[in-house]
Amino acid sequence: MDLFDLNNNEYDAKPLADKMRPNNLDEFIGQQHIVAPGSLLRRAISLDRLGSCIFWGPPGCGKTTLANVIASTTHGNFVKLNAVQSGVADVKKAVEDARNSLKLYGKKTYLLLDECHRFNKTQSDSLLPAIEQGTIIFIGSTTENPFASMTPAIVSRCRVFEFRRLSDADISGALKKALTSRKGLASYKAQVDEDAIAHIASMSAGDLRTAYNALELAVLTTPPAQDGSIHVTLADAEQSIQRKALSYNEDTYYDMLSAFCKSLRGSDPDAALYYAFRLIEGGCDPLIILRRLVAHSSEDVGMADPNALVVATSAMYAFEKMGAPEGLIPMSNAIIYVCEAQKSNSVILAMDAAKRAAREVRDDNIPPYLKDNTFGDKETKAQSANYKYPHNYGGWVEQQYLPDSLKDEVFYRPQGKGYEKVVEQVRREKGIVKGDTPPAKNDTE
Repeated sequence: MDLFDLNNNEYDAKPLADKMRPNNLDEFIGQQHIVAPGSLLRRAISLDRLGSCIFWGPPGCGKTTLANVIASTTHGNFVKLNAVQSGVADVKKAVEDARNSLKLYGKKTYLLLDECHRFNKTQSDSLLPAIEQGTIIFIGSTTENPFASMTPAIVSRCRVFEFRRLSDADISGALKKALTSRKGLASYKAQVDEDAIAHIASMSAGDLRTAYNALELAVLTTPPAQDGSIHVTLADAEQSIQRKALSYNEDTYYDMLSAFCKSLRGSDPDAALYYAFRLIEGGCDPLIILRRLVAHSSEDVGMADPNALVVATSAMYAFEKMGAPEGLIPMSNAIIYVCEAQKSNSVILAMDAAKRAAREVRDDNIPPYLKDNTFGDKETKAQSANYKYPHNYGGWVEQQYLPDSLKDEVFYRPQGKGYEKVVEQVRREKGIVKGDTPPAKNDTE
């Protein structure tokens, strides 16, 4: 076996997702909100003026791929580390090499750090001076919210780009291209039914890597016909991605989901359980049902029973950790709880009213005693002395918090249901209930 054969074998062993990685921005799939022609990121890449940044988004949406595109289109060195496997010594070596490259050859170094949210404070501190001095251009890739999971000092020196899940259309197009591409599956001359591609795209939930893996598995494991052709059907696609196709059409799916939501609101646990399991038996991801359950625990129960949100989110967490079938037990528990809980839509009414005021009034004249006086002038610091610290008054003291133009507005109005009876009584004792509670109006499904 010669070197050429070895290289071919190594290439064939690569997963389809690696083979189909784009080489330039024109081939890049999705994320048009950040890489469209004329966008800030695209201009920075094309001019080789990209600064340190963090790519944040779900798996398989193109974060690492875009970093590789940047590496191939810019004129700098490219170093890739993984936050789980790399330590302080690895970071220091990368920084030292980057410093030498910049000093001797004038070449910039891009450092891609995968799973950057896993970097601890010591590792982050070893990288911070290099980012500040421009020794390296840092590109972090993470599935976690960097504002909550990363060292603030690093985040504050980076521009954060939020990636979105790819659409079914994006994924379907990528799969069809992979079937005809020479670097993809063209040599297999596979024919994949439209409904099979649509199923893989839908079940991959915006993760292109998952979709590529499922397509490749379907093509490689489908026995060829006598003429050598490969025909992948919907049944083959179901097996390759381990998910059945929905046993109902799209209209029926949304009708059932609507019926489930309205059964929750209508306090009918039998109907809600039926529609939930009819959806699941038809191929619906239980997490879709659980996400709707969490939303309705606040939208339709809300402050009448705040524990409903705790039960619903706990059920979703349990399912994510346990999977089916065990995870369906806490899901059923939460469905029954939300159905049987007292109902109030005061939370969503308050949210809508506050959003409307924020959009239409836009009064930023914050009462002076509420302002941050850390860097304020002498007058601002003097005004801060007028702030009444509630704990000095037993936990609550009458004080204006809203701007003058909104000072008499009431967004949240308890409806006297369940726990809201307690809230309403406390508010009345404090004298902070202004006006009568208006009739509830909400058209949200």
